Amino acid sequence: MSLTGTPFLYTLIALTVVAPALPLALWSRLRGPRALRTATRALMLLFAQGTAVALVFTLVNNANNLYDNWADLLGTGDHVQQAADLGADGTGGIALKRLPKVRQTFRPATGPGMSAAGGVRVTQLKGRVSGVNAEVYVWLPPQYDEPAYRHHRFPVVELLPGYPGSAKAWFGSLHTHEQLEPLMRDGQVAPFILVAPRTNLLAGVDTGCANIPGTVNADTWLSVDVPMMVMDNFRAESAPQGWAVAGYSAGAHCAAKLAVAHPDRYRAAVSLSGYNDPIGERASLAAQNPALRAENNPCLLLRGAPVPPRVSLYLSGQPHDGYEAALALEQTAKAPTTVHVVYIPRSAGGHTMALWRPQVVPAFRWLTEVTGRGQVTAGRAAPPRSPSTAGARPAELASGTASRAGAVRRR
Repeated sequence: MSLTGTPFLYTLIALTVVAPALPLALWSRLRGPRALRTATRALMLLFAQGTAVALVFTLVNNANNLYDNWADLLGTGDHVQQAADLGADGTGGIALKRLPKVRQTFRPATGPGMSAAGGVRVTQLKGRVSGVNAEVYVWLPPQYDEPAYRHHRFPVVELLPGYPGSAKAWFGSLHTHEQLEPLMRDGQVAPFILVAPRTNLLAGVDTGCANIPGTVNADTWLSVDVPMMVMDNFRAESAPQGWAVAGYSAGAHCAAKLAVAHPDRYRAAVSLSGYNDPIGERASLAAQNPALRAENNPCLLLRGAPVPPRVSLYLSGQPHDGYEAALALEQTAKAPTTVHVVYIPRSAGGHTMALWRPQVVPAFRWLTEVTGRGQVTAGRAAPPRSPSTAGARPAELASGTASRAGAVRRR
């Protein structure tokens, strides 16, 4: 049975109900030697505890989309077929524009939230440059199939989860497409194509979205293979104009790093509770040594860039969870790089989906303005002078809209 499937969940619920009833019904009826009766009773208690723990884990996993399948959970999944040395630009000298188009076959994605707002589709993509073979989820905006838009090319946002995390999380846990669809219909948010590629490519480690010859070419998978597939199969705008990348937690680090490292591929990035130094995720391959850490630190990349990249960054965070990293990027950035920092008070909640979910709409409103539809003036949100929330709702605090509390103050 699938780890995230309904049959497995219902089976666990049934076992959790039955398991406590076994010792109640059989405790005094057991026969045989004392040692055997003691062992049987212990096993019944362990079974009851085990089913309860498994049910709680499954509910948490389903709510947060941490692990997609048993291979991810058990650390046996490997989606890297080869990892050649692709050089500094991650292309291995391949003339990308000369590569023939590859048409992908898509099917409806399954799981919580996947059928909402028109439905999410999925394909298995063999990266021609990166050597990665993994799934990519795509959601199309409501205008995509309308006759009036049949010649229109749409902007794209690539969505990256945290670690551990499933690409489905942006749809199943953050409900991104459900939140944005009505706003796209009303013209309040641009009709973005949403693309969520797998980032959990190797068993038991975070790739850090890095290219590491002989191990993984995660950067190339995300910034070359996936965008090429999208542009080959959908009416998507050409990179970098109209292309953005967004992430939370480890995915936030990746989003900022990819945009800063590849301004020829992305125009903007959204980072929710991210960090700059890859060591922010202890399991990151990009934190293996000082050289890799420096090559994958967006702050150091900005500082060392011969010419400041033409990218816009939206960075949100709480004290000691993304906010300081965001300020460091803002202080390092020079025109034409622009940085927009949103302060999230600690009272809004912790490092969870509940914190990031209400930030989706404000982030996409910002993206609407910067991806070829007018440039937002760089701004910085300062922390409130008072810890008071002024009666703001948790969603307002997390999204940065609780202005009376000082959650967001633009200069």
